Amino acid sequence: MSGAVSKFLAAVIFGVLLSIGAEPSSAQTTINAIQVEGNERIPDASIISFAGFTPGQVVSDGELNDAVQNIMGSGLFETAEIVPIGGGVRISVVERPTISRINIEGNERLDDEALLSIISSTPRRVYSPAVAASDAAAIADAYTQASRLAAQVTPKIIRRSDNRVDLIFEVSEGRVVENERISFVGNRAYSDRRLRRVIDTKQAGFLRRIIQRDTFIPERIAFDRQLLVDFYRSRGYVDFQVLNVSTELSRERDATFVTFNVREGQRYSVGEVSVTSEFQNLDIQDYRDALRIRSGATWSPTLIEEQIARLERLALKQGFDFLRVDPRVSRNNRNLTLDVEFALVRGPRIFVERIDIEGNQTTLDRVIRRQFTTVEGDPFNPREIRNGAERIRALGFFATADVGTRQGSSSDQVIVDVDVEEQPTGSLTFGGAFSDDTGLALTIGFSERNFLGRGQALSVNIESGAENSRSVLSFSEPAFLGRDLTFGINLAHITTDFDNTSYDTRITSISPRLAFPTGENSRLEVHYRASQDDLFNVSPDASPIILAEAGDQFKSAIGYTYTFDLLRGGLNPNRGVRLRFGQEFAGLGGDTEYLKTTASAVAQRDVLNEEVTLRAILEGGFISSSSGGSTRITDRFFLSSNQLRGFGSRGVGPRDTGAVESDVLGGNKYVSLRLEADFPLGLPEEYGLSGGVFVDMGSLWGLDNTAGVAVVDDSFELRSSVGFSLFWDTPIGPLRMNFAKPIEKNPLDEENSFDVTISTQF
Repeated sequence: MSGAVSKFLAAVIFGVLLSIGAEPSSAQTTINAIQVEGNERIPDASIISFAGFTPGQVVSDGELNDAVQNIMGSGLFETAEIVPIGGGVRISVVERPTISRINIEGNERLDDEALLSIISSTPRRVYSPAVAASDAAAIADAYTQASRLAAQVTPKIIRRSDNRVDLIFEVSEGRVVENERISFVGNRAYSDRRLRRVIDTKQAGFLRRIIQRDTFIPERIAFDRQLLVDFYRSRGYVDFQVLNVSTELSRERDATFVTFNVREGQRYSVGEVSVTSEFQNLDIQDYRDALRIRSGATWSPTLIEEQIARLERLALKQGFDFLRVDPRVSRNNRNLTLDVEFALVRGPRIFVERIDIEGNQTTLDRVIRRQFTTVEGDPFNPREIRNGAERIRALGFFATADVGTRQGSSSDQVIVDVDVEEQPTGSLTFGGAFSDDTGLALTIGFSERNFLGRGQALSVNIESGAENSRSVLSFSEPAFLGRDLTFGINLAHITTDFDNTSYDTRITSISPRLAFPTGENSRLEVHYRASQDDLFNVSPDASPIILAEAGDQFKSAIGYTYTFDLLRGGLNPNRGVRLRFGQEFAGLGGDTEYLKTTASAVAQRDVLNEEVTLRAILEGGFISSSSGGSTRITDRFFLSSNQLRGFGSRGVGPRDTGAVESDVLGGNKYVSLRLEADFPLGLPEEYGLSGGVFVDMGSLWGLDNTAGVAVVDDSFELRSSVGFSLFWDTPIGPLRMNFAKPIEKNPLDEENSFDVTISTQF
């Protein structure tokens, strides 16, 4: 009996459990009618379309929930509800408000116009919280680009009548985030100080409010990585890598600590160099002779690219249009050398169909197009296209310049696409200038590097002082007659009244010129000069030599200058030379005849892991009257304080000591030698200070018309000086302060122990 009861109770319990666990049957609603309420702007039909209902449709509760989500997904409503009613459903909605206006508050560094252009919300459109949040993030990102990482942007709305709102973005800009410290990990060959000079990002220093490169900009880090790679690989470190770049914010979020983690690898040099060819009718010896690479040289991608370009140019001259140079590199880890085989192979027969240029609003197409050596219909050479892209970027006319290729109308045609974004190329400057020759002068200058979008350069500079003035107009066309031929012209009007002279000068001149390359690293410039030279206001107590030369003279001269430059275009980044030789002949009409010859040589080398720069500058000149007469003071040489530091400009050379002013007369010959060493001072790089030492020596001598003037000594007499320099990178340019002490001198020489100049790069 008890067993039967137990079985009965178990069955009852099992049935109860089944009834509890069973799912209730889903309710069904037949849509015979649809009511829509709460909408003011959105038509009923649109809301029904969002829900996806059709008359007679039978829907479940789950499908009703899906319909609600579809209505809300349109982004037009704040709330939506669907309720079954007898014979159908009722859809109740509350519409989102429309935006009446958009304001940005709290912004000072970035103006409203710039910020409104990057957001998606617009007046008279439906307000969306998601879009407003996205806009706030976009504004915050704009502040990140301006180095305001702590900026916060909060979107808020103000309710207005007629279901409208004002959208307000409240901005808290925060402080500028500066690069407090930039350091490197893993570098052995080069110090942190040297690598900080390579990258574009700079540390914050005491000029942080003026120098903007010390602010943190994330996009600049990627550029810095590439700069480091280029720097190391050009010096033989072919395996160099930037493993990562870490950026840490200070607790106050107003400073960053940037660390570059690098792996240098080993330094490689060039091993065996060979040339092979798959062309049977090609004289391979011509290509071996064309190479300018030797075993033992430091390996550099630029060095290899130069050889490839040289061989492919030779192939074009010999009629091999589709010859390509394939550099095949073999690594020798034991000797740390890289053997390179320049294989002359057949490239694909592909032609350039056309070159499409976009984005240039001011610059003419031909300015961009002429940077390519390839034109429509030429064989396609990827290397030449890349080189053309680099030349476009080097113009300095564009913020960005992207060059790509795509297939043309057939498989053997390509189209070259050039997309550029222009940037300002003009400048207007106001300032002052000081020299011991002319004293203090006010200057105004205008320059335009892309005049009228033609790629031409135009500059106007006016300098006016108490007694001296200088006005110069210069124009240059870099592609005269559509060729690699530069045409330029200078117009100048200069008046001077030197403190240490008994005369004034006024020179008005015009000088057209033509310049063209004569080799990979050489250039020749020819020029013509016509000028009216006036020597006036000559004191009666002046030297008889100057009194005899007073008056006006018209000068007509032609000349040339040849330059061989390996200082910038050479293959070795640590050393280079520049040689310059020029002559000018006056006598093509006019009142004076002479032959003037000048020459200079600059040699520079970086030593001690490129921490110290050694430099030697030798220059000299000679002028002689070709008519058997004498030269004029406006044509003779004078040594400036830059050529012989420690002495005043026009402070050395032949003098007439019998004259009241002991006039400096200039000389027909001069020579100057300057030996320099530039080095870091051990101060933080953000100060922009470095030092240097120098030894200068030189002489100015030789006159034609000293007969009868017994107190003029025009013999060769060496002057020399020693000193040190302080270099300071400032926002107005690199200043150089020289402190010099004459060693060998003449008692009549004028000394100048200190001067400040704008530092020049050789």
